[in-house]
Amino acid sequence: MKSLVTGTAGFIGSTLTEELLQEGHQVIGVDCFIDYYDRSLKENNINSFIDHQNFTLIEENINELDLKELLKDVDYIFHQAAQAGVRSSWGEDFEIYTHNNVKGTQKLLEAAKESNIKKFVYASSSSVYGDTDQLPMQETNRLQPVSPYGVSKLAGENLAYLYHQNFNVPTVSLRYFTVFGERQRPDMAFHIFIKAILEDKKLTVFGDGKQSRNFTHVDDIVKANILAAESDVEGEIFNIGGDGKRVVLNEAIDLMEELIDKEANREYQQVVKGDVKHTSADTSKAKELLGYEPEVEFEEGLAREVEFLKELYK
Repeated sequence: MKSLVTGTAGFIGSTLTEELLQEGHQVIGVDCFIDYYDRSLKENNINSFIDHQNFTLIEENINELDLKELLKDVDYIFHQAAQAGVRSSWGEDFEIYTHNNVKGTQKLLEAAKESNIKKFVYASSSSVYGDTDQLPMQETNRLQPVSPYGVSKLAGENLAYLYHQNFNVPTVSLRYFTVFGERQRPDMAFHIFIKAILEDKKLTVFGDGKQSRNFTHVDDIVKANILAAESDVEGEIFNIGGDGKRVVLNEAIDLMEELIDKEANREYQQVVKGDVKHTSADTSKAKELLGYEPEVEFEEGLAREVEFLKELYK
């Protein structure tokens, strides 16, 4: 099997690439190493497989590639590449999100319609639901994102669906719920919090800390991608969540303190626009049609991330 992974050097993309290589895939990894965070962290993500005989790295933005040529003998597309960040997607920066998240997805789908791929797996986000009291969130909920980032991810979902409907591109969209674990991006809450505790620095919480999330370990996200690719399902959208527990942010920080054996210097500030109060995933559809069952419990996953960051920042 030959797979294309976009965003191959990112948090999820690198973990997925490593697993595909272990399963015997040939992998073409595309990443433009956008300067959203330190390049050295991305280089560290791919260090374990950069020299793998079945891996090829293309350092380029997907908008600038000859995608039809690239997809000639590709079986699976795992489209993980995106401009990330809810809080930074406002104002003039939204142009970056439309270019990378919307236009990039459309160009990849346009090339895919001329190819013989078996599956196009699109990485979406729970941010498409917005701030809702309808919990747990179901795929049939009304979608009303409250951030420009969420709007861009929903646009990608809609593009995937219309290319399936009009050109039979075998798409599946996966709505990720708050992914955490080893290699997590440095702008994401757990990475920031764990690093702050390790370095005895101030830990800033936006809001009262009573917001809750359905956290999903990156290994379960990878598992869901591979299940979606190997399934017969097309044109569908799935929630991909964690072990079913909704975890309150303050309680997650309590557990970090316990794991690190240090007290956090917490500071509470005003809620940031675009943040939602609660998320909770109904994953019954993914269980029924994909056989998806999350395996990494929250406490285990957080302990693994703490150990990873201890090693990274020692």
